Amino acid sequence: MNDATGIGLPAGQATEADDGAAQILDQRYRPYSGARHGLAGAVRAVVGSSWRFTLGFGRPARHKFLPWLAVVIALVPAVVYVGIATVLDIDLISEQILPDYHEYYGLIQAALFFFCGIVVPEILVADRRNGMLSLYLATPLRLWSYLASKAAAVAATLAVITVGPLLFLLVAYTIEGSGPDGPGDWLIVFVRILGSGIAIAATITAASLAISSLTDRRAFAVIGVILLLLGSNLVTSVLVEVAEMDARIYAFNLGEIGAALKDRIYGVGPPPPLGDNEGSPGQRISELSTLFVIAVNAAWVMAGAAVLGWRYRRIEGVR
Repeated sequence: MNDATGIGLPAGQATEADDGAAQILDQRYRPYSGARHGLAGAVRAVVGSSWRFTLGFGRPARHKFLPWLAVVIALVPAVVYVGIATVLDIDLISEQILPDYHEYYGLIQAALFFFCGIVVPEILVADRRNGMLSLYLATPLRLWSYLASKAAAVAATLAVITVGPLLFLLVAYTIEGSGPDGPGDWLIVFVRILGSGIAIAATITAASLAISSLTDRRAFAVIGVILLLLGSNLVTSVLVEVAEMDARIYAFNLGEIGAALKDRIYGVGPPPPLGDNEGSPGQRISELSTLFVIAVNAAWVMAGAAVLGWRYRRIEGVR
């Protein structure tokens, strides 16, 4: 290379500038001498950047609108309930005027599905389309650590919806006087909120990322995730309620089987059916054993991980 920059020349080699004057340029290729954080640092960087990416931080306003709309939809009922609890000087939960913590999940399911269908597919599809995948894998990351980082980022983002509003309710109800009685009960509710929120987020994260890995077109990934979340609900409900088939078919209903696990964590069953409707999803799912519900949710997570691994191993050059 014979340009005036001197890049690539041995140190101290003379070059001629445009005006003919000789210059000694002390430039050379040098190894990186900064801090090296290894695999752990790479994982933290991917999780952090992916989490900010899904919530639109550092991106134009149009990329912030949809994810934060889902967060607002999930949080608004909690704000309203706290306002009501502040105005009325009674224990609104024990009087069954306001829903208990486990009942709040029915209000955020739509926001959760909306977020997964619109936002989550982009976290994998974008890396494959813009070439970032190969750059990530040129770092200490390997296939398993890259996918684990992306899954952790999505799960953490979904936890904003599945855990955040419930923690807000817990703290606000406690300050207002409608919260759990005593530190022990408070800690139990806190652990249940975290456990159920993380469990629901993990199941939906695995399924959503698995569907998103099957296509390089974001629109197709969005359609696939929405069909999985909403279609599984419709089809299984028809089979169990109308065709009166075995209630274990609800294992393929991603939303209901996650809600069933949440109920088991809180130690309560689903609400009883209204009227004489003996075929309601709540009643039929209550027939399933706790072990079966746990196993099905674990199977969803493992199946999603298996599809992710199979899909990315087929990509040429992935380590």
